Amino acid sequence: MSSKRRDFTTLFSAARAGDSEAAAALVPAVYEELRTLARQRMSREAAGHTLQATALVNEAFLRLVGINDAHWQDSEHFFRVAAEAMRRVLVDHARSKNRLKRGGGRERVALDDVDVPAARGDVDLLGLDEALDAFEMADPRGCQVVKLRYFMGLSIQETADALDLTPNVVRADWTAGKYWLREFMKRDD
Repeated sequence: MSSKRRDFTTLFSAARAGDSEAAAALVPAVYEELRTLARQRMSREAAGHTLQATALVNEAFLRLVGINDAHWQDSEHFFRVAAEAMRRVLVDHARSKNRLKRGGGRERVALDDVDVPAARGDVDLLGLDEALDAFEMADPRGCQVVKLRYFMGLSIQETADALDLTPNVVRADWTAGKYWLREFMKRDD
């Protein structure tokens, strides 16, 4: 586990134990880590999408803090939940964009960062969402690996740390997951 993840785990544990200073330090630390991960993830994508890293993090963060009675055991649990929240934001954005293509109302929203892409132009996020739901039924651990790698942009080692797996297992799950999802999505076409 990286030292940063250990620090988060320490803060999570202290906050759960009632340490108000740890709780106060945790919120900005987690937000900044999510922002860094989103920027890294989205900077690798093709141009042409208007969702920004800040908007993605803000939406995901609001969803996370809005979860009633959320008790994350540690940083790994939190980041697994955060990956799912980012996935939901990206899928909702794709659904909204599809609605606009079909003639829905348009509203311009000013955001504070430079536009960065949310997903590769050749990836159908709605199809990927459906495929991930099916993949989760077939291989829950593999699905977690794909979510952390794809939606959070974690490296093999970071994913291994987050899921308490070896890097070789993560590589194998990542390879198998990409193949499974590609085949599922081809079948849908």
